Amino acid sequence: MIISHIILKNWRNFRSVDADLHDRVFLVGPNASGKSNFLDSLRFLRDLAKPGGGLQKAISDRGGVSKIRCLSARRDPKIEIAIFLSEGANQEPTWKYEIGIIQQTRGYRQPILAYERVWKDNHKIVDRPNNDDKKDELRLTQTFLEQVNANADFREIVKFLESTLYLHLIPQLVRHPEAFSAAGLSEDPFGRTFLERVAKTPERTRKSRLTKIEEALRSALPQLKNLTDTKDEMGVPHLEATYEHWRPGAGKQREDQFSDGTLRLIGLFWSLLETDSLLLLEEPELSLNSGIVSKLPSLIYRLQRTRKRQIILSTHSADLLSDKGIGGEEVLLMTPTSEGTQVEVVSSIEDIKLLLEGGLSIADAALPRTVPATVDQLALFK
Repeated sequence: MIISHIILKNWRNFRSVDADLHDRVFLVGPNASGKSNFLDSLRFLRDLAKPGGGLQKAISDRGGVSKIRCLSARRDPKIEIAIFLSEGANQEPTWKYEIGIIQQTRGYRQPILAYERVWKDNHKIVDRPNNDDKKDELRLTQTFLEQVNANADFREIVKFLESTLYLHLIPQLVRHPEAFSAAGLSEDPFGRTFLERVAKTPERTRKSRLTKIEEALRSALPQLKNLTDTKDEMGVPHLEATYEHWRPGAGKQREDQFSDGTLRLIGLFWSLLETDSLLLLEEPELSLNSGIVSKLPSLIYRLQRTRKRQIILSTHSADLLSDKGIGGEEVLLMTPTSEGTQVEVVSSIEDIKLLLEGGLSIADAALPRTVPATVDQLALFK
């Protein structure tokens, strides 16, 4: 399944979002326009559904209701998220999930549900607050997503959401995880425990994936051979590869000697092969050569087509968006305004649509819209 439609109201940067989504979604916009916050709305739903998560923890981890409520919210301060789940883009949704969140006006001022609703095939099967909720407001501090005894009729949504994978791998954390003293996040979005994740994968699957990754890497790094996993004398997992050079014997290197780009490519390829669940990527072009970046959309498309998974990524890269296989319907343009960030599907913007029909790429037709109007003033900085 994929998220074929999303609605956000009063979520972080966004006063109102109402957009169709496809198998691939590219988020473009200037800095601080809300690309990461858009991805976080889906991570938030994942955090509601995952074991050990739930409404109170998901909001507390983000600093409370005031931190996630849009600053432009006025008369109606409810935070609202709705997603439609379909077998593919442009197909009728099988499931629809809606949640509205408010804060108690007295007492502990906990976040509580304004509503929670679930539809299956256009039939409403959950509608909260129900009679039991009205008798006991404490019930509204939890969603049915987080309650096994309450979500039996829509557990398919729960499994979809809790399997969502987010990646923004930071090479320094892969090389030196001990330098990051905070407790590891359960989903490990920044790669601190990436090597442990690789090591815990069943051997046959692990070897198969590393072989595929090595084959892909050699297109970008011809000197690299024999990518494998290993453990040191203390049992700490590592990645290891052979680099051919002018000497007769090739030299072995571990991840602490890999370049940032190599580590980010390994993390990206591993995530693309790891599951069939929704994958959220934050600027996958970082640290990569422009020639490699330009091939990422077609690579994602090939892997995605066989796995039937959805990939939503944020990017600033003209090289990535120069792929003419990217359609305007796959791109969401984010434009900051005084009333929150406006989100538009690029194919719905008439002048950009005409440029695309004339043969221009997204990079040429839409990316100029993301350049701040006052950017030239940076040259005056002293």
